[in-house]
Amino acid sequence: KGSLVNPQRLRFDFSHFESVTPAQLREIERLVNQQIRLNHPVETRLMAIEEAKKSGAMALFGEKYDDEVRVLSMSDFSIELCGGTHVKQTGDIGMLKIISEAGIASGVRRIEAVTGEKAIDYIEQMESILTDVSELLKAKPANVQDKASQLVQRQRELEKELDVLKAKLASSAGNDLADSATDINGIKVLASTLEGADGKSLRDTVDQLKNKLGTAAIVLTAVQDEKITIIAGVTKDITDKIRAGDLVGHIASQVGGKGGGRPDMAQGGGNEPQNLAAALASVPDWVTSKLEN
Repeated sequence: KGSLVNPQRLRFDFSHFESVTPAQLREIERLVNQQIRLNHPVETRLMAIEEAKKSGAMALFGEKYDDEVRVLSMSDFSIELCGGTHVKQTGDIGMLKIISEAGIASGVRRIEAVTGEKAIDYIEQMESILTDVSELLKAKPANVQDKASQLVQRQRELEKELDVLKAKLASSAGNDLADSATDINGIKVLASTLEGADGKSLRDTVDQLKNKLGTAAIVLTAVQDEKITIIAGVTKDITDKIRAGDLVGHIASQVGGKGGGRPDMAQGGGNEPQNLAAALASVPDWVTSKLEN
């Protein structure tokens, strides 16, 4: 499907129905480097196009060839039609190192590789990165994979522990918040911010407060790195008058964001935390206006 070849690198595009696996790439790389080490002479012959094709020379689909073509042979490993320049023997290439394989279009893959001194530079660069990572992980290069796996596993365990702690913190904060709810025509209305909470702990706390307060409209928020998370919950007995999606939208519109969801549970976000306090303070009046409609 196309190619680029120069003395230091190559790009080869080809039709293929799936990605080339790492194992297949290693096999390709070994095969090519084996042929380089065998140092085949590169023989050049001028032949009639039909004679060249009968000899088994590979022609690239879509290329236009003259009646007389240049045929290059590297032992019996490769015979191709080519008008470009080539090495005198395969050993002149030195070595080949594949550096990437990716899809560039539907059914088309691309392999990129470097050769000779550029291949050595690439390997040295990768070794330097491996050395730096080894020092960061306090491990020998041969043990980097095991050490990284251990750290990833430990991170997952710590994230689970953190989720548990956040849930406990949110539950405790929820109990305290319940006492600050405002009663509007028999509906408990609560709008507040929970420090250090994430989306999951906010949802869990809203659910707890709905069970604790009975008939209620609740909106809880959290701020992290200037990003606002908004969760609203409305008990099902009043969703005909007050919808959680509308409540989230009311807050989000004032803090540079948007949101939506089900009538009884919705979420949104924003990026203007400086306006959050005023937005939360407006909730009781907003609820009152909905009840009057």
